[in-house]
Amino acid sequence: MESQQYDFGMIGLGVMGRNLLLNMADHGFAVIGFDLDAQKGVSLESSATKGTSVKGVTALIDLVNNLKAPKKIMMLVPAGKPVDDVIESLLPLISKGDIIIDGGNSHYTDTLRRVNYLHPKGIHFMGMGVSGGEQGARNGPSIMPGGDAEAYQHVKPLLEAIAAKVNNEPCTAYMGKDAAGHYVKMVHNGIEYAIMQLISEVYDILKRGAGLSNSELHEVFKQWNDGELQSFLVEITRDIFLQKDDLTGNDLLDVILDKAGSKGTGKWTSQDAMDLPVAIPTIDMSVSLRTVSAYKDERVLAASLYKPVVKIMKGNKEAIIKQLHDALYFATIICYAQGLAMLHKASYELKMDIPLKDVVKAWRGGCIIRSSLLEVFYNAYNKKGNKLPNILLDKSIAGIIKKKDRNMRAAVKIASQNKLSCACLMSALSYFDAYTTERMPTNLIQAQRDYFGAHTYQRTDKEGTFHTVWGSNE
Repeated sequence: MESQQYDFGMIGLGVMGRNLLLNMADHGFAVIGFDLDAQKGVSLESSATKGTSVKGVTALIDLVNNLKAPKKIMMLVPAGKPVDDVIESLLPLISKGDIIIDGGNSHYTDTLRRVNYLHPKGIHFMGMGVSGGEQGARNGPSIMPGGDAEAYQHVKPLLEAIAAKVNNEPCTAYMGKDAAGHYVKMVHNGIEYAIMQLISEVYDILKRGAGLSNSELHEVFKQWNDGELQSFLVEITRDIFLQKDDLTGNDLLDVILDKAGSKGTGKWTSQDAMDLPVAIPTIDMSVSLRTVSAYKDERVLAASLYKPVVKIMKGNKEAIIKQLHDALYFATIICYAQGLAMLHKASYELKMDIPLKDVVKAWRGGCIIRSSLLEVFYNAYNKKGNKLPNILLDKSIAGIIKKKDRNMRAAVKIASQNKLSCACLMSALSYFDAYTTERMPTNLIQAQRDYFGAHTYQRTDKEGTFHTVWGSNE
């Protein structure tokens, strides 16, 4: 094998790692992949487009020795100790100026620790979020690289070549310093949790509440995806309603158990939002409802105890469908608003300098949360950049929200009256109502805190901090 002939190396040749390498090869880059499983290397080579330069190896030293300098090596291994183990295995083999990229879903605090560990050794380290699943990896993902700015310049041409394109712009950009890449991906996943939960609530209201069949639901979501709700998650939901079960011949969706798992990134988003602090209640609620879904046995017992009766809604079905369309659109904006507000706060508090315009640019195509809405956000950030602490403060967004407000409230009301859980829809509406309230009832909470704990309070009519001996007027 000729020495130093490959542009990029990959450690871990699962579906994502293999497909990313094949994508790079199709764009003219010579790539090499390492996996202890020799069959995965064989599969990589056999899947390559004829005429491209692709190689699989089973020895780490063979990967390292055949890379051009500076060596660019990406890991796609499970988060946690496996990442640290790979780094330690690489250190004796690489040199100052070489670049290690973690493309998995590592927690940003681990990424920051690794940046600080490798920097004194002269090794560039980048945390990079990749979204779009296996098809995205093969045909064009959304890529969120952060960390070492010098290293980014070395990988920028490759990332821009393989990323999804929207309006001829690559769906990738530098996300900011230190652990910004993984932080942005974490928030992306939190938004993903919330939008999926919103769609499931709307589905439930239409299915059990309005009595729509799966074929009718397919038509509804098809129409929605052809309009302003166009997004990847609405698109795949449209297709799910038609999928048949190989075992029974019935609709597959109806035989899938109502318990959802998670890999922890949604939980991380909620936990870190509380630490900042920043309010993301719709994302929080989506994480909580995944947990509730796991209480299947308890839910069965509770249903037998309380016997909730869901009655088919009376009235014009088309009107109900319109209400839910607008409710989903309204609430989806709120999900993005909460996630982007979190990134805005983290950018300053954690000193990561996250460019929100470029985050939205990266999310417009290739990723799981891509939607036509992101083009509206992109235009807003093009005008105001990082000076916009919450996308709800943009006039164009406010105009959209105002048009959807009435139907949003109607949808929440009709779901509640018919005993259909819509916790994420409700939380989105409540967040909006709180965020747009000039005077919240928190003055009472401050009075209560001072009453039982002498925590003090501030006044509306003068500066300073005050304490009252409560009950002295009785």
